[in-house]
Amino acid sequence: MEMNENKKRRAMIIYVIIGILILLVLNTVVAPRVTQPKVESVAYTDMTKMVDAGEVDTFNYNISTGEITFSANIGGTERYFSTSYWPNDTELLSRLESSGAKASTQVVNQSNATLLIYLLTFFLPIILLIWFGWWMNRRLKKQFGDDNPSMSFGGFGQGLGRSGAKIVADKETGVTFSDVAGQDEAKQALTEIVDFLDRPERYEEIGAKLPRGALLVGPPGTGKTLLAKAVAGEAHVPFFSISGSEFVEMFVGRGAAKVRDLFKQAKEKAPSVASTAEIDTIGKRRDTAGFTSNDEREQTLNQLLTEMDGFDNHKGIVVLGATNRPETLDPALLRPGRFDRRIPVERPDLAGRTAILKLHAKNVKMSGPIDFGVIARSTSGASGADLANIVNEAALRAVREGRKGIIQDDLQESVEVVIAGQQRKSMVLSEEEKKIVSYHEIGHALVAAKQKGTAPVTKITIVPRTSGALGYTMQVEEDEKFLTTRDEALEQLATLCGGRSAEEVVFGTMTTGAANDIEKATKLARNMITRFGMSEEFGMVALGTVNNPYLNSDTSLTCSDGTAEKVDQAVVALVESAHQKALTILRENKFKLHELAAYLMKKESISGDEFMRILNDTGAAGTMGDTGDASAHAGGNAQG
Repeated sequence: MEMNENKKRRAMIIYVIIGILILLVLNTVVAPRVTQPKVESVAYTDMTKMVDAGEVDTFNYNISTGEITFSANIGGTERYFSTSYWPNDTELLSRLESSGAKASTQVVNQSNATLLIYLLTFFLPIILLIWFGWWMNRRLKKQFGDDNPSMSFGGFGQGLGRSGAKIVADKETGVTFSDVAGQDEAKQALTEIVDFLDRPERYEEIGAKLPRGALLVGPPGTGKTLLAKAVAGEAHVPFFSISGSEFVEMFVGRGAAKVRDLFKQAKEKAPSVASTAEIDTIGKRRDTAGFTSNDEREQTLNQLLTEMDGFDNHKGIVVLGATNRPETLDPALLRPGRFDRRIPVERPDLAGRTAILKLHAKNVKMSGPIDFGVIARSTSGASGADLANIVNEAALRAVREGRKGIIQDDLQESVEVVIAGQQRKSMVLSEEEKKIVSYHEIGHALVAAKQKGTAPVTKITIVPRTSGALGYTMQVEEDEKFLTTRDEALEQLATLCGGRSAEEVVFGTMTTGAANDIEKATKLARNMITRFGMSEEFGMVALGTVNNPYLNSDTSLTCSDGTAEKVDQAVVALVESAHQKALTILRENKFKLHELAAYLMKKESISGDEFMRILNDTGAAGTMGDTGDASAHAGGNAQG
C-alpha cells in the first residue's frame, strides 16, 4: 500500500507540472488575446487638440480620480488614451459636444482587470485539472478495483488500454461438457486441448505442443461460446471472455493495446483459456487492392497476429475464437501456429436435438409422459438456442394454462410458435378469406400426399399467426434425411405450388397468399440449376456460389450475363412444370379437395391423421362448393 501511495504522490506532482506547463502556454498565447488594448498616457493639451480635430470617439471622466479616458481614431486605427482633468478648462464640455464624441462609453482601465485575468488563466485551470484527475482516478478504481496499481494516477494511460476481458475462475464457470448436448464431434475435438491443459506432462514427454488456438465455426445459436466455457470448466483453468467488438475503439491504437493486455493477463494466470466471440469483427481479411491501411481494425488484427505467434505455449494458453462468418477472416489468422484447429459446430441432428431437449427439460417441471423424439423430428434444422426457446415457450404456455408442469401439447404448440409465431386471436378473417385460406392449405397437403417422396403431413391450420401467415401446413420427415434426390426436389416444388394451384382450380383467380411459396420455390429451383447440377441444359457446372453458408445462404451467380439469362429461363421453366403438375393432381382429386377444405374450415386446425383418414375414405360424402386459402410459408417444414 505504501508503494502505491508513493506512486500516487509522484503522479500528482507530474500532473501539477504538466498543468503548469499548459498554463504557461495559455498565459503567453491565449491571455494576450483576451486582455484589453494598451492605454497610452497623453498631455491634456494633446487631448484638446484631438477633440478639436474630431478624432475622439468616446470619453469618460472619473470624478473621484479626476482621470479622463478616451478613445480616438487616428489614421484609421482605434487607440485608447488617458489624461488628468484640467479644472480651469471651462469650455471642455462644449468642445466635446461640438466634436460629436459619445459620453456614454466608458473605457475600462487595463490595470483593474489584470488580477482577475491572471486568476482566471492561471489558478482556475490548475483547479480544474486536479479535479479531473481525482474524478478519473475514482472512476477507474470503481471499474477495475482499488488493488490494481495500473488504475492509479500513474497508470492512467495504461488503464485506458485495458482489455476489459471478463475473468472467470475455474470453479465459477459452472459449465462442463456435460452441460453441452448435441455437439459430440466438437466436444471430442476439444477434449485433447482440455487434457493438455489438465495434464501437460504427458504431452511434454513426447515433445508434443499445445495448439495455440481453435476456431469454432458454425451458425448462430449452436453453442460455440458455451463450448469455450466448457473447455475452461473441464480443465479447471481461468477463463477470459471478451467479444471482438470490444477491441474496436474510436482512437487508433486502443484496440491493439487491449489485445496486448488480454494476453498479458492470460500469461499471468496461465494455464488459461481466452475466448473471443465474433472474432470476425477484428479478424476480417486485410485490404489486398494494393492500398495501405492504417485504421484501427487492421492495427488490432496485426497485434493479435503478433501475440498469437509470439507467446510461449509451454505455459498453456489456448485462444478459442468463435465466428459464423469464417469466409471473411484473414488467411494469416487461420494458418497453423495461430488457429491450429477449425472445429465445426453445426446444427444438431435428430439424436442431438433429442439430447438438447432433454438437457433443457431438466430445469423445468414435466407432467405426464413426454416424447422428445416427436418434438425433435418436428424441428429439423433448429439450433440449440431454438430448442432452448421451445422448452421455455412450453413452460410459459403451461403457466398461462394454469398447470404445474409441461405436457406434450405445450411442447408441440411451442414448436409452432417458434416456426410461425403466436396465434393472432384478435385477427378475424371474413368467411370468404377463410375459404381461400382453407383451399390453399389443403392444396399444399393434397399435392404432398399424392406424391411418394414427400414428408407426411402432420398438421394443417388456418389460424392466423403473428409471423404474418394466415395458415400453414406442417410436414415432418419420419427419419433424418441428409440427401435430396432430383425427384424429391421436383416433388417439393410441386408441393410449394399446391396452394396457388388450388386457388386457380377452385376460384379461377390468384391471391397474395402464395408470396412466400413463390420465393421458396424460386430459390429451390435456382439452387437445383446453379448449385446442385440438376439441369439437363447445364449439367454438372457450378453457376453460383453461397456467400455466407452460416447466415442467410444467399447465392450469387458466377457466370456470364448470357448464361445468367438462360439460367433465369430454366428456373421459370422448372417452376412452371411443377405448377402444372400440382394443377393436374388437384384436378384429379377435386372432390377430396372440396371435402377436406370444408372440414378444415369448420375445425380450423386438423391433424395429419385426420387429413389422411378423410383422404383415404372413399365412401365419405363430400361437401362441394366450400372454398379457401391465402397465406405464406411459415418456415421450416411448414407450407403457408
